[in-house]
Amino acid sequence: MDDCIFCQIVAGDIPSRTVYEDDDVLAFLDANPLAPGHTLVIPKAHHERLNDLPADVGSAVFAAVHELTPAVEDAVDASASTVAFNNGEAAGQEVPHVHGHIVPRFEDDGGRPIHALVSERPDLSDAALDDIADAIAGH
Repeated sequence: MDDCIFCQIVAGDIPSRTVYEDDDVLAFLDANPLAPGHTLVIPKAHHERLNDLPADVGSAVFAAVHELTPAVEDAVDASASTVAFNNGEAAGQEVPHVHGHIVPRFEDDGGRPIHALVSERPDLSDAALDDIADAIAGH
């Protein structure tokens, strides 16, 4: 897509600090990092959400995330990392092209765990949990 910044990076129209590339995947340092080494991992083909991603491309993206996570941590001497995909605008996805974040984490970095994403957790009954589990399993 002509107006997608990540597609423009894949095409070479916008420079990036590429750290990994294969036939299906490109990974590069985030231009506005949350931490030193913050890396984005994207499919080269344009897919807006994980829901749109073919399974084989999803596997390639996750394989790259799996390979890159320890490399990113080692490169910046991080003791941990947060790996996340924001899937859709309501989840905070700013660029409508699938991208995974590898964010190196450090002691006392001020970051919060994934459980801090929401301030109020839902109070779900066992019946509601059963219904949700059935809906997911039956999809």
